[in-house]
Amino acid sequence: MRRTTAMRTGLSALLLLGTWATASTVPASASDSPAHPTEAPASAQLLSAMQHDLGLTKSQAEARLAAEKTATAVERKARRAAGSSYGGSWFDAESGELTVAVTRGADTVAVRATGATVRLVRHSARQLDAVRARIDALSAPAGVSSWHVDAKANKVVVNVVTAHRGDNDVRSFLASARRAGPVTVKETSAAPRTFAAGTVGGDPYYTGNVRCSIGFSVYGGFVTAGHCGQPSAAVYGWDHSYVGNFQGSSFPDNDYAWVNVGSGWWTVPVVLGWGTVSDQLVRGSAEAPVGASICRSGSTSHWHCGTVLAKNETVNYSQGAVHQMTKTSVCAEPGDSGGSFISGDQAQGVTSGGWGNCSSGGETWYQPVNEILNRYGLTLHTA
Repeated sequence: MRRTTAMRTGLSALLLLGTWATASTVPASASDSPAHPTEAPASAQLLSAMQHDLGLTKSQAEARLAAEKTATAVERKARRAAGSSYGGSWFDAESGELTVAVTRGADTVAVRATGATVRLVRHSARQLDAVRARIDALSAPAGVSSWHVDAKANKVVVNVVTAHRGDNDVRSFLASARRAGPVTVKETSAAPRTFAAGTVGGDPYYTGNVRCSIGFSVYGGFVTAGHCGQPSAAVYGWDHSYVGNFQGSSFPDNDYAWVNVGSGWWTVPVVLGWGTVSDQLVRGSAEAPVGASICRSGSTSHWHCGTVLAKNETVNYSQGAVHQMTKTSVCAEPGDSGGSFISGDQAQGVTSGGWGNCSSGGETWYQPVNEILNRYGLTLHTA
């Protein structure tokens, strides 16, 4: 996105951030989810990527995107209809339906009228969030990977690294977690790690000896992961020319940051598809439900897709716990940190960390973008 006649050819050449833009754009706040009745259908490349990563046919991918768009709109209405009875929600890819949990039978009619399937549960989302908060207050050992509210199970799930399941400190932590409320334990093969990388070539941004990826353009700069840089740290683009500085950064506890862009650079509302898919316009930041498809763009492993697995998860990195993250089945690798997570044309978050890689698979967490926008008073740049 550097204003120079010496740009490389192709869309990737225009990319400082992992995003670029068309000439006519309008701003959207964190809560905006603008309608675009004339927008083009999903590109053939996006459908191809979903077929490859999610094992779908073209028609199945098209149907899933349409169902997820409907579910996102239904979820907002259903949450309001349920009120304090709301117990969470999840999208079922096979049926194409959104299920909303409620604690009171009297609320089922109003919630069902929004188009959602309804399930009666014992614990509300607020009650389960309180359980998660009590677990957040505990000191978690390295053998505990993460924990989150599982709306479908109506419990808090604590994930432990299989090799450390029998460790005394893990067993003690689990005993304390169970005293906090309804908890179930699952195992994972590896501990989480952040995905920053040492300096190598590519189309990234650099700060110090760290390479990361751009998340989304905002007016005046871009958002990215907090572990990539400290406030005031200088940032350099793919051509190693000066871009701007970290204006705000938080890690651990959170994992978000934003960088201003100076003279010679500009922001635009596109996520780079890296040739796997066409570059994707960003039209808003409506939050996708659990179970929805989601794709990620990063400067190391480029474009990959998967599914939203959980929300409001606490991730126990070696540097400290990070809260209210979203977990996905999408892979990532070092250097992808800070990169874009997008569902359809809606910005979702910036890559934080995970386990595994894009050869053998794994899981990845992202910091929700709306929290970043609200924290720093930023406006997402949308098409």
